[in-house]
Amino acid sequence: MSTVYSVDVQVTAPVYDTEVTDRVADAIREVFPTAEVEEGHGELRATTHDLEHLSELLHRQEILDTARGVFFGSLSGDTFSFDLKKQAAFEEVVNFAVGDPDELGEIHVRVRVNDPDAESYIDHVAPPTEGGQPVDTGE
Repeated sequence: MSTVYSVDVQVTAPVYDTEVTDRVADAIREVFPTAEVEEGHGELRATTHDLEHLSELLHRQEILDTARGVFFGSLSGDTFSFDLKKQAAFEEVVNFAVGDPDELGEIHVRVRVNDPDAESYIDHVAPPTEGGQPVDTGE
């Protein structure tokens, strides 16, 4: 039996004068295809309730350990957050933004896990690995 997760994902991304708003929206949708994107003043906001496609990308790119480090590094209670590079996202590639901000700004993602708990959800999205291969966590 698989676990049902209840999560609220908020995505924000600045849109600069040199950028095309639709391209920034496309970058968000490449990583979060179920997101509902809305235009705000100088930024895009989106909401979704799953990270399944992100999880597929993490598996495909074989960066589960990196993702776990980023997710657990920002974990506070039932919430974790991370930033992604816009240009990479537009190419459907996950590239975590760390250090100095990118000149185009980043896609900021905040995940609040309602059920069961944040640690279990992180294990679902980016499972622990051994020798670079995901370990079956018994889901």
